[in-house]
Amino acid sequence: MSMPISTTFDIEGHHIVEYKGVVRGIVVRSPTISQGIMGGLKSVIGGKIGAYTQMCEQARQDALNHLLEHAETMGANAVVGFRYDSAEIGESATEVLCYGTAVVIEPAP
Repeated sequence: MSMPISTTFDIEGHHIVEYKGVVRGIVVRSPTISQGIMGGLKSVIGGKIGAYTQMCEQARQDALNHLLEHAETMGANAVVGFRYDSAEIGESATEVLCYGTAVVIEPAP
């Protein structure tokens, strides 16, 4: 069973019985050599840079997995108020952060 995650502060059909606290997942990623070469060529030619898109999507998924692990260690069974953020670090690395509030939910009566 996967853990419910919501960008809002509730989960439909459930009520929050306990707030566990803030959880986060963070990943810092830089492109591989081949991604850098392909991305560099695309930036000159123009168009969608698929290699960078793939790298960013993997970073987001890794950050989400870290957040879910963090929530589980706190005893939560859901996360509300979920958000993503990102920033550049140096000239070739990207930080992806996701965060939210770990909660314990139960089905609404």
